[in-house]
Amino acid sequence: MLALLVGVSLILLTAYFGESPSSPLHGVQRGIVQVLSPIQEGASKALAPARDVAGWFSSTFHAKSQRDQLRKEVAALRAKNATLQQALIQNAQLSRQVKLDNSAGIDSYRPLAAHVISRDPTLWYATIEVDKGTIDGVHKDDPVVGDGALVGKVSTVAPNVSVVTLVTDHSFAVSAVVQNRVGDSGVLVPAVGNPNQLLLQYLPPHAQISSGQLVVTAGFRSGPLESLYPSGIPIGQVSDANQNDLINNREVKVSPSADLRHLDFVQILTQPAAGTRRAQAP
Repeated sequence: MLALLVGVSLILLTAYFGESPSSPLHGVQRGIVQVLSPIQEGASKALAPARDVAGWFSSTFHAKSQRDQLRKEVAALRAKNATLQQALIQNAQLSRQVKLDNSAGIDSYRPLAAHVISRDPTLWYATIEVDKGTIDGVHKDDPVVGDGALVGKVSTVAPNVSVVTLVTDHSFAVSAVVQNRVGDSGVLVPAVGNPNQLLLQYLPPHAQISSGQLVVTAGFRSGPLESLYPSGIPIGQVSDANQNDLINNREVKVSPSADLRHLDFVQILTQPAAGTRRAQAP
């Protein structure tokens, strides 16, 4: 039967292509086309919504797949960007610290790098904890610098961790000098009610101090005694040199140089040179 059908098909095809356009076979073809064309057109129109729905589902699934892939790529890029941003922040802090090491009078100390592992949860930024302790040579009252400036001193020390009291803590005080023409000095303390502000007090009433001038540690040495803080370490900048406050209260406002809220690395100044003894005074 299959062979018969194949043979008939070959005969019809041969006859069809061998005849003229006006032959009976061509006429039959035109008749079939005329009969089936409306049916094909109607079926095409009837199936168009189904095709559109199928195409919509296909496009939706494809778009969702692309969306999920793009979300994964965006998440990966955000994580990479966060890592790079943190690296930039840490690099800036370390760069300022290296500049401080090269310029400040800390030659008699052994700077010990430490990583900040926790911060004071209050708004006052009073203390931080670092990952170095007595086994690393840290002692109570060791000065601590970071972000290119003085940030505080070690107040509590354990074998593997230390607590650093920041310059904004109410108990902190340090003798400081304004880098103006005559080097007016005073005692730098936190401002009451403002964790981001310091006050340089006990200044001469007619001191020539203006906003923007740098305030650094004073330091001193008398025989075997040496100041707790080496001289010349930046602490902050004069932010408000109101003449009335200077004359009446003998004080000016100072903004800390270090970003105490975002410290990641600090250096603990340990082990003064042999033969010196640090005084337990600001």
